[in-house]
Amino acid sequence: MFTIELNQRQEKILQIVKNNGPITGEKIAERLNLTRATLRPDLAILTMAGYLDARPRVGYFYTGKSSTQLLSASIRKFQVKDFQSIPSVINEDVSAYDAICAMFLEDVGTLFVINKKNQLVGVCSRKDLLRASMGGQDIHAVPVHVIMSRMPNLSVVTPDDLLVYAANLLIEKQIDSLPVVKKKGSSYEVTGRITKTTITRAFVALIEDE
Repeated sequence: MFTIELNQRQEKILQIVKNNGPITGEKIAERLNLTRATLRPDLAILTMAGYLDARPRVGYFYTGKSSTQLLSASIRKFQVKDFQSIPSVINEDVSAYDAICAMFLEDVGTLFVINKKNQLVGVCSRKDLLRASMGGQDIHAVPVHVIMSRMPNLSVVTPDDLLVYAANLLIEKQIDSLPVVKKKGSSYEVTGRITKTTITRAFVALIEDE
């Protein structure tokens, strides 16, 4: 990750390299009337951030990438496993009322539904529970598997998927949460979740260089 806002000296270094590159660190220091040692931290930051590249015995040169391009490149390296959180899971036989309680207690908007073999069989959202309540069903008696969205009509991600892929799925499907799964034969085991909040947290972490 890198710092988005550059200080005044770093901006001057970028301009010098952009106009005169490739150029050695000594030559950059001469133009700024500073020592090479003084500039070393700035050159290291600019190189690690991707603004500059360096070649032995040649010097520094400008990569041509803007802050926006560098930010985009960093985001595209994020993987689901780096940001996934603990999933909220319920058994398919529990009642809709119990699902409402679980959703309230865990403060989530989506519950992942599993069978007795711990296999993902569905997803239960606030909308599913609201629809059951408004439809006149007895939420104390109706089991979750009656009202949930079922496999295989669900979107899932794996730990190795890119976070931007998960973000696109959330937008495309207009949902709030995705189960992170591990393939087990012909079924899936839920290992985590990715939410809209996850995406926001990743973006903020990048900007703040945490």
